[in-house]
Amino acid sequence: MFGIHDLWLFVLAGLLLNITPGPDMALVMARSMRDGARAGAVAALGVGAGAFVHIAAAAIGLSLIIAQSALAFAIVKWLGVAYLVVTGLRLLLARPSLAEAAAAAPPASLGAVFAQGFLTNALNPKVALFFLAFLPQFIDPAASDKALAFVVLGLVFNVNGTLVNLAVALAAARLAALSSFAVIRSRLDKVLGALFVGLGARLAFTNP
Repeated sequence: MFGIHDLWLFVLAGLLLNITPGPDMALVMARSMRDGARAGAVAALGVGAGAFVHIAAAAIGLSLIIAQSALAFAIVKWLGVAYLVVTGLRLLLARPSLAEAAAAAPPASLGAVFAQGFLTNALNPKVALFFLAFLPQFIDPAASDKALAFVVLGLVFNVNGTLVNLAVALAAARLAALSSFAVIRSRLDKVLGALFVGLGARLAFTNP
C-alpha cells in the first residue's frame, strides 16, 4: 500500500526510537514537571508539529538538499543553536522579583511552550537527516509516488512519537507532584535554561 513494505517492522522500529530518551523527550519532561501535565502535553504537540516540517521537507526533497549542502545544513543548524542558547540564557539569567521569589514563578504561556517544542524540533537538521535516512528503507524503489509514501510513514512515526511524549508528560507531572520534588520543582526554570543551552551546544557540534 502506497509503495510501503514491512509496515509492521517500521512501526516497531519507530516505537523503539520514540521511547529512547532524547532532546524532545527531555523538553517535554522538564515542561511537565515545571508547569504541569497540560504544559507538557502542549510541548509534546509542539514537537509533533515541528516534525511535520521535516516530513514535508523529506517528501519534497529539501532534506536531500540539506544533506548534500554544507551551507544549507549550517544555516539551519546555527539558527537552531541561536534559538536554543538565547532561550536558555534568558531562563538562566532571569532575576525574579521579590514577589516571585516569595511564591512560585508563574507558568509559561501555552503558546510559548508550544513554540518551544515546535522550534526545538523544526530547527534541528539532524531530525531532517533522520527522516531522509530511516524512511526510505521502507519504501519500494519502484513506488509510483514516493512523496506520498514519505508522508504516510512520517505521519505514522510522528503520531506514535507524539503519543509517547504525551505519556511522558503525564508521568513526569505525577512524579513532580511528589513532595520530595518540591525543591527541584522550584528551580526548574534554571533546569530548563541549562537544558536549552546544553541542547544548543550539542547541536553546535553536530556535523552532517
